[in-house]
Amino acid sequence: MAMGITLLVISVLSIAIWVIIEIKRLKHKLFAIFLIGLLLFAYFGSLVAFKGEDIDYKTIPGLIDATKIYFSWLSFIFNNMKTITAGAVQMDWESNETIKS
Repeated sequence: MAMGITLLVISVLSIAIWVIIEIKRLKHKLFAIFLIGLLLFAYFGSLVAFKGEDIDYKTIPGLIDATKIYFSWLSFIFNNMKTITAGAVQMDWESNETIKS
């Protein structure tokens, strides 16, 4: 009986240690996925924001213009998201009583 309990305790501790290590690895993986997603968003966002723009990336004024264009595009996106969210919150989401089942 004591041998079975000892084996159970050792198994539970081993599983707990393994889970703790996996959770730490998961945090690092999630952070890496977040960074990759952020880089992809920045890349594709810059493609959309700079489409049709003639920007000189080799000079400081050109980089300043690119930064202004990108952040104005980004603020435009967030303002649109704010407007859509506010509109969705103000909608009447109750069921339609005029439609018969």
